[in-house]
Amino acid sequence: MNQNTPDILTFGEAMTLFAADAPGDLAEVERFSRSCAGADTNVAIGLSRLGFKVGWLSRVGEDCFGRYLRASLEREGLDCRHLITDAEHATGLVFKERAVGGADPRVEYRRHNSAASKLSPADAQDVDFSTLRHLHATGIPPALSASCRELSQFLLEKARQHGTSVSFDPNLRPTLWASESEMRDTLNGLAAQANWVLPGLSEGQLLTGQTSAHDIAGFYLDQGADAVVIKLGPEGSYYRGTLTGQDEAFTVAGVPVETVVDTVGAGDGFAVGFVSAMLDGLDPHQALKRANLIGAEQVQVPGDMEGLPDRERLDQLEAATAA
Repeated sequence: MNQNTPDILTFGEAMTLFAADAPGDLAEVERFSRSCAGADTNVAIGLSRLGFKVGWLSRVGEDCFGRYLRASLEREGLDCRHLITDAEHATGLVFKERAVGGADPRVEYRRHNSAASKLSPADAQDVDFSTLRHLHATGIPPALSASCRELSQFLLEKARQHGTSVSFDPNLRPTLWASESEMRDTLNGLAAQANWVLPGLSEGQLLTGQTSAHDIAGFYLDQGADAVVIKLGPEGSYYRGTLTGQDEAFTVAGVPVETVVDTVGAGDGFAVGFVSAMLDGLDPHQALKRANLIGAEQVQVPGDMEGLPDRERLDQLEAATAA
């Protein structure tokens, strides 16, 4: 394997985030803090902090926000060789209220016709799938445009053809879809290409029509998934799959958190935990413990990805919870 190429690939839309410095209506907030936003980039950054070589495939505008994102992602260690600068379309922006009392903060997007929405399979022609160990995908890119949908399908199909493991987090954004049925059919089709499917309980219920975690998992296992991990919020997570060579199903309790600051990014932290654990060779039970742990870390900070640990911090957290 070429040591200069990434062994994990992620893709989607990175946006410049302006987070309110004080609670209240965004119309009345005077000061904001700037950072990166995007579920796909959160996972990419989280895996990079843990020492993995992570590639990022996307588009940004030829503007100050695009330059900021490229520099920020490269500082986080991401390989941005597949990050294209688009001279005709702007970088997406997101504005977020300051969360209060653990409630989900209100956000407003400026992403219509963004550079990332113009992604297509042509942007992935130079990806060397033979060097990739893992592909992480979410349901957000296919919601952005028809060409993004084609890119998602192309990448998952290519990864599977090359024996690359694939994780898929539905990460539902219903307002971006023309209809619920289109969202459901498209995302279930993509999930059928994944080894590991990572829905939240309510997401799984909406996508499959099933009620229980057991039956939601069964839906995706019947489509060909090797494992389904369902996020249960503070209660922890549920696993059903065949990763150990036999059928298993169990729940791992969540990590107690004294104060929830901001729930944004918790699911992305969970994905970082599970994917990193699987790539580290841990068993499913250990993987869910790590996923729950990183998700719990993320809800204790105000930013979208500030709670994602580096490897030293993760080792400390795992040692503390094992004691």
